[in-house]
Amino acid sequence: MSRWIDPVTLEGRHVRLVPLEREHQEALANAAADGELWKLWYTSVPSPETIAAWMDTALAMRDSAGAQPFTIIDARTGDVIGSTRYMNVEAAHRRLEIGSTWYAKRMQRTAINTEAKLLLLAHAFDTLNAIAVEFRTHFMNRQSRAAIARLGAKEDGILRNHQIGRDGIYRDTVVFSIIESEWPAVRANLRAKLEARFDLPLDS
Repeated sequence: MSRWIDPVTLEGRHVRLVPLEREHQEALANAAADGELWKLWYTSVPSPETIAAWMDTALAMRDSAGAQPFTIIDARTGDVIGSTRYMNVEAAHRRLEIGSTWYAKRMQRTAINTEAKLLLLAHAFDTLNAIAVEFRTHFMNRQSRAAIARLGAKEDGILRNHQIGRDGIYRDTVVFSIIESEWPAVRANLRAKLEARFDLPLDS
């Protein structure tokens, strides 16, 4: 069966998204250690003890569910700084989610995330001809919810008791989306942010 989403490298001025590979595991563990991101109870960032299982899951989603996980690289330094992926892929309906995104603490709330999202959205809408791109986040992750809204995504609703967290606590998931008719305005907004303030924080 042919894939809708083939492995691809997406490159911008300051960020590069490359297909996730096993050889990235140690560098990703180091990126997650910047801020000990796994300690935030409402996220699913891998710890040094869980990075191997996290990698297994990401690659299994790629091979069996049509997902495409990426390693995020700082184009200026070559450092691995996080991960993101196309997931919950519905090829027949040309829908997907951009999710499982995390960055080393030093890269959070900077232009890096804005450009990465622009690259992912452009590939989804302009190359894959997606009709909708979703974003999902924990109800309690208010920073993530605000950042998604600033991209231009609209809130679709809340999935109550959507998942059971690693600590056994039920997760309410907030669903956002951008549909293809909204993409030109979202693209123009993201490009304007990057052109006007590329070297300044954009997500504050």
